[in-house]
Amino acid sequence: MKNEIITEKDLGLETIEGKETEFYSKDNNSMTIRYGARGIVEGKDGKIAVIYKKNKNEYKLPGGGVDKGEDFKEAFKRECIEEIGCMIENVEYLFDIEEDHINDNFKQISKVYIAKVKEKLESNNLTEQEKEEGLEYLWLDKKEALEKMKTCIENLKGSKYDNVYRTKFVVGRDIRIVEKMMGNM
Repeated sequence: MKNEIITEKDLGLETIEGKETEFYSKDNNSMTIRYGARGIVEGKDGKIAVIYKKNKNEYKLPGGGVDKGEDFKEAFKRECIEEIGCMIENVEYLFDIEEDHINDNFKQISKVYIAKVKEKLESNNLTEQEKEEGLEYLWLDKKEALEKMKTCIENLKGSKYDNVYRTKFVVGRDIRIVEKMMGNM
């Protein structure tokens, strides 16, 4: 699959006057870059895991940042244990996706995976941030997951951890991932 780049223009956001919206046109030395791993986790019934942060009205896919010394696939497996309480298997790399946050001078580069649930654990292991944002996980069919993401993007709320601008990138990115997967099934 082709790699993706998401810009403010893709999400209908305002950009800072005079700055380009394409990642390749900027000086990367001054930009904060975060690496992530995320993707689609399918249950035995074909439904996919969706993270819902009720205090932000945000629907997203499981995944998060790569810890120092961790590889991308291991990060995705860890995030699935932490966020949705599942061990995963048959983890396949799909593509890279980049988010270019011009107004924050921030870029996120994520490896996107698809995996199957191997085992559901007794519970998940949420961070304080995830608890405060009201994180819970749902199992939805792909069309319902996509609809919830598309509906929430216009009614997002910020938190002390992330503003609406950044959260729109998260949801927009995950909409793109689900659409791409549905188009290739």
